[in-house]
Amino acid sequence: MDAERLVTNSEVVESPVIFFDGVCNLCNSAVNFVIDRDTDRQFLFASLQSDFAHDKLARYEVNPSLLQSILLLKNGQLYHKSDAALEVASLLGGPWRLLSVFKIVPKFIRDFFYDWIAKNRYRWFGRQETCRVPTPDLKERFLDSY
Repeated sequence: MDAERLVTNSEVVESPVIFFDGVCNLCNSAVNFVIDRDTDRQFLFASLQSDFAHDKLARYEVNPSLLQSILLLKNGQLYHKSDAALEVASLLGGPWRLLSVFKIVPKFIRDFFYDWIAKNRYRWFGRQETCRVPTPDLKERFLDSY
Protein backbone atom coordinates (compact mmCIF):
# COMPACT_ATOMS: atom_id res chain seq x y z
CA MET A 1 0.00 0.00 0.00
CA ASP A 2 1.16 3.49 -0.80
CA ALA A 3 2.59 5.07 2.34
CA GLU A 4 0.94 8.38 1.45
CA ARG A 5 -2.51 6.80 1.52
CA LEU A 6 -2.11 5.06 4.84
CA VAL A 7 0.63 6.13 7.23
CA THR A 8 -0.53 4.17 10.28
CA ASN A 9 -3.88 3.21 11.76
CA SER A 10 -3.73 6.19 14.09
CA GLU A 11 -2.86 8.78 11.45
CA VAL A 12 -4.60 10.28 8.46
CA VAL A 13 -6.12 8.05 5.80
CA GLU A 14 -6.61 9.97 2.56
CA SER A 15 -8.64 7.35 0.70
CA PRO A 16 -12.35 6.95 1.39
CA VAL A 17 -12.90 4.28 4.05
CA ILE A 18 -16.03 2.13 4.16
CA PHE A 19 -16.85 0.83 7.64
CA PHE A 20 -19.10 -2.23 7.56
CA ASP A 21 -20.46 -4.96 9.83
CA GLY A 22 -17.90 -7.72 9.32
CA VAL A 23 -20.21 -10.55 10.39
CA CYS A 24 -23.21 -9.50 8.27
CA ASN A 25 -23.67 -11.40 5.00
CA LEU A 26 -25.48 -8.46 3.38
CA CYS A 27 -22.70 -6.08 4.39
CA ASN A 28 -20.00 -8.43 3.10
CA SER A 29 -21.90 -8.74 -0.18
CA ALA A 30 -22.03 -4.95 -0.42
CA VAL A 31 -18.26 -4.78 0.16
CA ASN A 32 -17.74 -7.37 -2.59
CA PHE A 33 -20.01 -5.34 -4.87
CA VAL A 34 -17.88 -2.22 -4.29
CA ILE A 35 -14.59 -4.11 -4.72
CA ASP A 36 -15.76 -5.57 -8.04
CA ARG A 37 -16.69 -2.11 -9.38
CA ASP A 38 -13.93 -0.04 -7.80
CA THR A 39 -11.59 -0.24 -10.78
CA ASP A 40 -9.47 2.65 -9.44
CA ARG A 41 -9.03 0.85 -6.10
CA GLN A 42 -9.92 4.09 -4.32
CA PHE A 43 -11.79 2.58 -1.36
CA LEU A 44 -10.33 1.12 1.80
CA PHE A 45 -12.39 -1.05 4.16
CA ALA A 46 -12.61 -1.68 7.89
CA SER A 47 -15.07 -3.82 9.79
CA LEU A 48 -16.95 -2.10 12.59
CA GLN A 49 -15.54 -4.76 14.90
CA SER A 50 -11.92 -3.75 14.20
CA ASP A 51 -9.59 -1.76 16.42
CA PHE A 52 -9.09 0.65 13.53
CA ALA A 53 -12.85 1.39 13.42
CA HIS A 54 -13.04 1.87 17.18
CA ASP A 55 -10.04 4.22 17.19
CA LYS A 56 -11.03 6.23 14.12
CA LEU A 57 -14.76 6.51 14.90
CA ALA A 58 -14.13 7.54 18.51
CA ARG A 59 -12.86 10.83 17.07
CA TYR A 60 -16.38 11.36 15.70
CA GLU A 61 -17.99 10.27 18.99
CA VAL A 62 -19.39 7.15 17.30
CA ASN A 63 -19.43 3.77 19.02
CA PRO A 64 -19.20 1.10 16.28
CA SER A 65 -20.64 -1.52 18.64
CA LEU A 66 -23.98 0.29 18.58
CA LEU A 67 -24.22 0.71 14.83
CA GLN A 68 -26.47 -1.00 12.34
CA SER A 69 -25.18 1.07 9.47
CA ILE A 70 -22.52 1.33 6.85
CA LEU A 71 -20.34 4.40 7.29
CA LEU A 72 -18.14 6.22 4.83
CA LEU A 73 -15.29 8.44 5.93
CA LYS A 74 -14.22 10.75 3.11
CA ASN A 75 -12.10 13.88 3.44
CA GLY A 76 -12.73 14.03 7.17
CA GLN A 77 -16.52 13.86 6.76
CA LEU A 78 -18.44 10.87 8.11
CA TYR A 79 -21.49 9.73 6.13
CA HIS A 80 -24.12 7.46 7.73
CA LYS A 81 -26.83 5.13 6.42
CA SER A 82 -28.37 6.15 3.08
CA ASP A 83 -26.02 9.13 2.75
CA ALA A 84 -23.06 6.73 2.94
CA ALA A 85 -24.55 4.31 0.41
CA LEU A 86 -25.37 7.09 -2.06
CA GLU A 87 -21.95 8.69 -1.67
CA VAL A 88 -20.23 5.34 -2.31
CA ALA A 89 -22.35 4.86 -5.44
CA SER A 90 -21.45 8.35 -6.59
CA LEU A 91 -17.73 7.70 -6.10
CA LEU A 92 -17.97 4.44 -8.03
CA GLY A 93 -18.93 6.53 -11.04
CA GLY A 94 -20.42 5.17 -14.23
CA PRO A 95 -24.08 4.22 -14.04
CA TRP A 96 -23.88 3.98 -10.23
CA ARG A 97 -23.49 7.76 -10.08
CA LEU A 98 -27.11 8.01 -11.27
CA LEU A 99 -28.28 6.76 -7.87
CA SER A 100 -27.41 10.24 -6.58
CA VAL A 101 -30.84 11.28 -7.80
CA PHE A 102 -32.22 9.66 -4.64
CA LYS A 103 -30.63 12.47 -2.63
CA ILE A 104 -33.73 14.50 -3.52
CA VAL A 105 -35.74 12.12 -1.33
CA PRO A 106 -35.72 13.50 2.22
CA LYS A 107 -33.15 11.79 4.41
CA PHE A 108 -35.71 10.70 7.00
CA ILE A 109 -37.57 8.74 4.29
CA ARG A 110 -34.40 7.19 2.83
CA ASP A 111 -33.16 6.27 6.30
CA PHE A 112 -36.52 4.77 7.28
CA PHE A 113 -36.10 2.14 4.56
CA TYR A 114 -32.39 1.81 5.31
CA ASP A 115 -33.13 1.15 9.00
CA TRP A 116 -35.85 -1.39 8.13
CA ILE A 117 -33.39 -3.40 6.03
CA ALA A 118 -30.62 -3.01 8.62
CA LYS A 119 -32.90 -4.22 11.40
CA ASN A 120 -33.75 -7.39 9.45
CA ARG A 121 -30.42 -8.04 7.73
CA TYR A 122 -29.35 -10.97 9.91
CA ARG A 123 -32.74 -12.66 9.63
CA TRP A 124 -32.94 -12.20 5.85
CA PHE A 125 -29.29 -12.63 4.84
CA GLY A 126 -27.67 -14.41 7.80
CA ARG A 127 -24.49 -13.72 9.68
CA GLN A 128 -21.06 -15.22 10.06
CA GLU A 129 -19.35 -16.20 13.28
CA THR A 130 -16.25 -14.15 12.46
CA CYS A 131 -15.35 -11.15 10.34
CA ARG A 132 -14.33 -11.73 6.75
CA VAL A 133 -10.70 -12.47 6.00
CA PRO A 134 -9.55 -10.69 2.84
CA THR A 135 -7.72 -12.57 0.14
CA PRO A 136 -3.99 -11.81 -0.12
CA ASP A 137 -4.49 -9.50 -3.12
CA LEU A 138 -7.13 -7.48 -1.21
CA LYS A 139 -5.41 -7.48 2.18
CA GLU A 140 -3.82 -4.06 1.71
CA ARG A 141 -7.27 -2.49 1.25
CA PHE A 142 -8.59 -3.79 4.59
CA LEU A 143 -7.39 -1.63 7.44
CA ASP A 144 -8.21 -4.12 10.16
CA SER A 145 -5.53 -6.43 8.79
CA TYR A 146 -2.73 -4.04 9.89
